[in-house]
Amino acid sequence: MKIEKFDSVESTNKYCEALDLAEVEDFTCFWTLEQTAGIGQQGNRWHAEPGKNLTFSLVIHPVFLPADRQFQLTECLSLALVDFLSIFNFHSSVSIKWPNDIYVAGKKICGTLVSTHLQGHRIASAICGIGININQTAFPDWIPNPTSLTLLTGKEFDLEPLMHQLLECIRNRYNDLRIDRNLEAEYLSHLLNLNTPAHYRYRDEVITATITGVDSYGRLLLTVDDGRHLVCDMKSIGRME
Repeated sequence: MKIEKFDSVESTNKYCEALDLAEVEDFTCFWTLEQTAGIGQQGNRWHAEPGKNLTFSLVIHPVFLPADRQFQLTECLSLALVDFLSIFNFHSSVSIKWPNDIYVAGKKICGTLVSTHLQGHRIASAICGIGININQTAFPDWIPNPTSLTLLTGKEFDLEPLMHQLLECIRNRYNDLRIDRNLEAEYLSHLLNLNTPAHYRYRDEVITATITGVDSYGRLLLTVDDGRHLVCDMKSIGRME
């Protein structure tokens, strides 16, 4: 495991994209204390107060994974974050909001962003961006339902040991992928609103639907209350109400 630490960068994912990833050692972490232009899902901004949280990108080379199994990386990271939060006895209240936001007690504590680079039918490399709220206690109004370890526990944390704990959790789940362990059932067991009717924004309408699963490509499977069965990507379905 290798960690490169920075005081400030625009975005750790952007920093990694500019590298020759073939020359980057597998499981190299690029960690910054400040991101001036952090990126979230669908180009959204990721806000993190400098020096308060864990914001980093992990470069891996999962050449053992076929290209059509890219979503298994998201499952791997999501479960690693569940494992990490379980250290603080949050296991029963941790959920995964499809596809990869992590919530504790109904509030968002973490987001991930995975970009893959293919070589033929295999995944040559992946950049796994992770932002997890640790010591931050105040958030901008435009961030919906944020929380942090400090808000949840009333304690402040030293970031360095937490980083190593989290990377160890990720490495353990990454090794699960190496030995071809199926993580789907465990991922679904933590999925927010699984088998529970809820309101969604689908294209131009608000629907009441039930999540029934996620397909092998990471698309959300929904059954609408009018009997329709939907297969949704991030572009076709909005955030849950």
